[in-house]
Amino acid sequence: MQKITPFLWFDTQAEEAMIFYTSVFKDARKGKVRRYGKAGPGPEGSAMTASFELFGQEFIALNGGPMFKFSPAVSFFVSCETQDEVDYYWDKLGEGGNTNQCGWLDDKFGVTWQIIPTILDKVLQGTDPEKSGRAMQAMMKMTKLDIQKLQDAYDGK
Repeated sequence: MQKITPFLWFDTQAEEAMIFYTSVFKDARKGKVRRYGKAGPGPEGSAMTASFELFGQEFIALNGGPMFKFSPAVSFFVSCETQDEVDYYWDKLGEGGNTNQCGWLDDKFGVTWQIIPTILDKVLQGTDPEKSGRAMQAMMKMTKLDIQKLQDAYDGK
């Protein structure tokens, strides 16, 4: 059993979010949907919580009402090996949302995701500060991260 589970507060879209996220991530599984009864506080029969797994990590989505909103102060980091993978998650998760700088985006529910190629750590934390500085400057000009442009900046091309 997982000891820590992200618990996401939605207004009314918990079940929709579960369906969306499990369609985006290839290694995903829908879990249980628990529904409000007569005692509420949500409409009887509507989803109260919806659980799902992404790459073995359990999440729980709650329909808790409009009191709280998502913020970039908490985000989910998606590690990508290839540009195709970066493009896939960027396009799927960003559809209907907002893009931000440096590989960050807000999905259509307002949840923030970082779509980050694994090469980023190598080029930003390299042993040559000049090369890493060029890569950092290139990254700061990007919304969706481009592996080739990051590598080229690092290599001085």
